[in-house]
Amino acid sequence: MKTLLFSALLLAGILSGTLAQAFTLEEFTFDDQAKQREFRDLIEEIRCLVCQNESLAGSQADLAQDLRMEIYKMLQSGQTREEVVEFLVSRYGDFVLYEPPLRPSTYLIWFGPAVLVAIGSLILFSTVRGKRKAQEQDLSDDDRHRLDALLSSDDSAQPGTNPGGGDDKGHQSSNADSRERR
Repeated sequence: MKTLLFSALLLAGILSGTLAQAFTLEEFTFDDQAKQREFRDLIEEIRCLVCQNESLAGSQADLAQDLRMEIYKMLQSGQTREEVVEFLVSRYGDFVLYEPPLRPSTYLIWFGPAVLVAIGSLILFSTVRGKRKAQEQDLSDDDRHRLDALLSSDDSAQPGTNPGGGDDKGHQSSNADSRERR
C-alpha cells in the first residue's frame, strides 16, 4: 500500500513539474533586455483566446503557449511590435487586444456599456418618478369630505352602539350605501 501511494505521489510530482515547466516564460530568452521587456509587455496586452479574460502571459492554455511561441519567433526574426500586433489582429480580429482601436466595428465594445447604463438609469428614474407621482395624487374635495365623515364616524363609534343615534337599521343602510359607492 505504501509503495502504491509513494508511486502515485512521485508520478504526480513529476507531472506537475513538467506542466509547470511548460508554462513558464523562462524559456523565452532574448539577447537584449529591451526585447525581453517588449516581449513581456506585448504578451500582457494580448488576450488569450481560450480564457478570454486572461492575458497570454498568465494563461496556461495550449493556444496561449502556441501564440507566445509565435510572438517570440516573430520578435526574434526582427519584426516590430506593430507588425506582430497587425499579424494577430488580421488573424484573430480586434478581440485579441485588451484595448481595441476605436473604429465602427468596435463601437459596441467601447460604447455598449455606457449605453446600457444610460438606458437602465432612464428606466429606474421613470419608474421612481411614476411611483412618486402616484403617491402624491391629491384627493378630490368630495373624496376628502367622505373620508373625513368616515373617519369621524369611526372615531365616535363605540362597540355595540350606533353612531347615528338611531336604531341599527340606519347604520346598516349607511354601510350599504358606502359599499355601493365603491
